[in-house]
Amino acid sequence: MADTRNADLTFGASDYLVYAAPLNTVAPSAFADPAAAWINCGWVTTEGGLFKIEEESKDVEAAGALEPIRTLMTKSVKSLQVTFLEALNPVVRSLYDNVPVASLEPTTDIASYDLPDKPNDLRYAFIFDTMDGDKRMRLYMPNGKVTERGDEQPQTTGEMALQMTFKFYKGATAAAVKRSIDYGGVDVSTFFPDETP
Repeated sequence: MADTRNADLTFGASDYLVYAAPLNTVAPSAFADPAAAWINCGWVTTEGGLFKIEEESKDVEAAGALEPIRTLMTKSVKSLQVTFLEALNPVVRSLYDNVPVASLEPTTDIASYDLPDKPNDLRYAFIFDTMDGDKRMRLYMPNGKVTERGDEQPQTTGEMALQMTFKFYKGATAAAVKRSIDYGGVDVSTFFPDETP
């Protein structure tokens, strides 16, 4: 067995970018800069984003068998948690307050709007870009929404951060999540041996 360990395949985020666009906006081609429809959501904390996949299954039991005869996949939820540092960024504020971003357009420097009594089902497309030198990873989600919000705490000892958890759903023509990886010139050919006779 060949030793395929390669320190260049480690990945530590040196930057983390979040973009939002209208629901089902088409993803830019792999690692191209997002077009005008995409808006950068500003600075995030050094923790970057916490991506989770939670799966649930159900075993089918049957007489005559001591182990399940089949396992049914019943759920696969994909979510991502990010803490934003720009609490006054109109896109971030609209996501946190669950109001359309147009609500935050100021009139003589002031925006005033009602928080919804009943939650709005506001959905958007998202891109989460992570960089480590020349290596990059991109997550594209065509249909997502904020499903959890951390506590809002203005304070005198530091900036007010807004933590949100996003949940992702299948898009009109795309999977719930698409991952793209740019290996940054690192040779990974040993992982894909030629299997032709």
